[in-house]
Amino acid sequence: MKKKRIIGIDPGLAHTGFGVIDAIGQTKRLVSYGIIETSPDDDHGTRLLAIYNRLVAVLEEFKPDEAGMETLYFARNVSSALNVAEAKGVVTMCLSQFAIPLSMYTPNQIKTSVTGSGRADKELVERYVKILLNLETEPKPDHAADALAAAITHIHTSVLPLA
Repeated sequence: MKKKRIIGIDPGLAHTGFGVIDAIGQTKRLVSYGIIETSPDDDHGTRLLAIYNRLVAVLEEFKPDEAGMETLYFARNVSSALNVAEAKGVVTMCLSQFAIPLSMYTPNQIKTSVTGSGRADKELVERYVKILLNLETEPKPDHAADALAAAITHIHTSVLPLA
């Protein structure tokens, strides 16, 4: 049975979540998850470079075949939207550098794919991620859980071989 390794990413300037899952037929297995954290004390360019460098290390370590990422859908203010968009650009460039195909999903697509409801809150998504990956506890922090949800969505919506 062929294995596909998927990385899900939840981009952000302060916290970029990542989650790596292996899909083998209909089985999903957690490989790793975490966050890339940057300090607000660092200048903007340094923070973007830190996201890039740490994501390169994650990609080199886990060697994913494909990626799923949440689209930017709203922002409380323009400056936070621009920061997320820039982090998303860094992530997109990094994935392209490694020739990893990227699929984008709306928040409603991710919620529906993981829980069956586009109106699910973060806690419900985390509970379903726990169930779908057979984990003992919900993945934390929430940026990592969101990244795992993006990876699960990619698995659910991609054409993966059944055997």
